Amino acid sequence: MSDRTDTTELPGAPLGRTGAPDDFAVQIADSVESFVLAVTEVAKGDEPGSAISLLLLEVSQLLLAGGRLGAIEDVLPEDRFEPDAGPEPDGVELRERLAELLAPIDVYHEVFDPYGPPEKPSAFRISDDLAGVVSELSHGLTHYREGRVSEALWWWQFSYLSNWGSTCTAVLRALQSLIAHVRLDSPLGAVPDGADTDDDGLTDEQLEQQAGDLMAAELGL
Repeated sequence: MSDRTDTTELPGAPLGRTGAPDDFAVQIADSVESFVLAVTEVAKGDEPGSAISLLLLEVSQLLLAGGRLGAIEDVLPEDRFEPDAGPEPDGVELRERLAELLAPIDVYHEVFDPYGPPEKPSAFRISDDLAGVVSELSHGLTHYREGRVSEALWWWQFSYLSNWGSTCTAVLRALQSLIAHVRLDSPLGAVPDGADTDDDGLTDEQLEQQAGDLMAAELGL
């Protein structure tokens, strides 16, 4: 994927710059646009509880599209060099809004490469990760909306394999872990005993706050 000239023609590939996209391209573009819009809307809210659930759903759905991109042959772009997509949004406002919304649980730990040399987990921020993914996906959307379908697919496939696929996988693990602790009313590091926690007198929001406080303490925030 590093050399665009080495890519292989994709069976059933979308038509060229002036043609209409095929079903595969439309479905991928729809998934990408849905994620970008959803994360942008989530960042405008002020309810961390619902935001966590929505983000878990959206990241899961995006990874399905990423899996499809990773499973096909390399997409062949029309141009050897990427056409200018214009100025890129800096994403600062989105990142700051997400950071404020997710403040108690924004930082998480992850091993960058599970197949690489042994390393200590590094600290990441969900807000940084999601804002970065939105930026990468939006870059491809610019190409797609201007009719450069093969360029958009190439970019989404390349960036999925090189960055946002692993980033979203890490964010998904963090969100799933948080929700598991919330729903099971389980402190971090504790093994759930299978007890029923539905009738513990606490609301979902209170449980989420507890889990956020626990995670913040665990990470030294």
